[in-house]
Amino acid sequence: MPAHPHEPTRRQLLSRAGRGAAGLGLMSLLGNSGLFGGAALAGEDPATTIQRALGPHLPTKAKHCIFLFMFGGPSQMDLFDYKPELQKRHGQTIELERRRRQVNPAVLLGSRRSFAQYGETGQWCSDAFPMLTQHMDKLAVIKSLHTDSFAHGSAVLQMNSSFIRQGSPSLGSWLQHGLGTDNADLPGYVVMHDPRGGPISGAANWASGYMPAAYQGTLLRATGDPLLYMTPEPSLGGRWGMTDKMKRAQVQLLSQLNGTHAAAHPGYSDLPARTATHELALRMESSAPEALRIEDEDEATRAMYAIDGKPGEHPLSIGSGTFGRQCLIARRLIERGVRYVQIYQGGGHQQQTWDAHHGVEENLSIHCPEIDRPVSALLTDLERTGLLDETLVIWGGEFGRQPVSQQAGDGQDANLDGRDHNPKAFTMWLAGAGIKPGSYGETDELGAAAVVDRYHVRELHATILHLMGLDYRQLTYRYGGLDRRMTGPEDVRIIDDILA
Repeated sequence: MPAHPHEPTRRQLLSRAGRGAAGLGLMSLLGNSGLFGGAALAGEDPATTIQRALGPHLPTKAKHCIFLFMFGGPSQMDLFDYKPELQKRHGQTIELERRRRQVNPAVLLGSRRSFAQYGETGQWCSDAFPMLTQHMDKLAVIKSLHTDSFAHGSAVLQMNSSFIRQGSPSLGSWLQHGLGTDNADLPGYVVMHDPRGGPISGAANWASGYMPAAYQGTLLRATGDPLLYMTPEPSLGGRWGMTDKMKRAQVQLLSQLNGTHAAAHPGYSDLPARTATHELALRMESSAPEALRIEDEDEATRAMYAIDGKPGEHPLSIGSGTFGRQCLIARRLIERGVRYVQIYQGGGHQQQTWDAHHGVEENLSIHCPEIDRPVSALLTDLERTGLLDETLVIWGGEFGRQPVSQQAGDGQDANLDGRDHNPKAFTMWLAGAGIKPGSYGETDELGAAAVVDRYHVRELHATILHLMGLDYRQLTYRYGGLDRRMTGPEDVRIIDDILA
């Protein structure tokens, strides 16, 4: 008999040990056979998993990714999707579904922009982007994308995670999970905002969802110091008067205390992630300021990015300086091994974003000059440094715009011609490693809906993963008893035509 009524007998102990050993052996055999497909498990120590890459499944050139996110939804028929029929029928009334199952009369709104074809690929671009037209032969312009939501919040979430609800890992988190990091002294996933504000659905857009918290994005501030408390205060003899040895001892003590607490709460990833963050923060005291110090760039490079660009004539314009600075920082981060950088351009509300309800021409006059030179500079800089061969650049927003006029309201706004949201058709472009330049897919003659080679945003995500060397079917994460995939359980298509 056991000494205590709740203690197992010797026979029970041996039986349980035998079953446990057999179970471990079976799990090992099944794992080695590939049954689990290399799926990671929820609750793993992020300090280890963030460094352990599953590795690319496919041969690829792309090692890094920069996503230039135009928050609000750029107007495709005023930028890249030239529609002569829309121009010809400007002012005519048609029946159009602007909201799901709501078909109403609407007046066609032609673009006031001038279009021309550029480069050997003969791609269309409007005069809204005079600098970008020099790079059309680098771009794969996909004109037939569609998504599920009319609303900014859920559409931005879907563009980042494939799902319209919160709780799923973002693209950057999947890349962290699949490829790990190339620089242990910098975050592998960095996000930068427009100083006018961030995307409407907030931090969920760079969250790690059901993955360890260490996979979430690190937000760099748009104004002031990008990261707070990274620079020691000389007047305090370093950070709060602490020497490097003292700071190391403090982090080690915190790690020990957190480890003791984490051992009692298995499966809770926030605490191990916080421990990993403390370690990373200590290393970043030297690595981050150097990576973000654009003053080290020569004058010609800084001028190319227009980081000294003054605000435009419109009162809502902030000029090219902020976005130019962020694009230059993005280049400096990826050349130091950061895996994924996402920059949001447009923030706040209405015309502060690409949300052109209150006048599409006014909207374009605010935002296009803010990004034209910086985006052109980024592509030029990546190419001349050889980084474009290993960097995937993505440009676009959460949905497109309608080909009809949306009056902003009564009174003084009644004559402003705006465009409403359009999830049934929008344009994005990709450039860099693994991309075959050209124009892909088509919308109808008015630009209202994708009709030729329609691609859902999940198919875009599968293609991005493919370009980064990851098979979306093999890249899984075990959660809730299921091997989760970024694109969900259904098979989707890769946009093969754009692959070089």
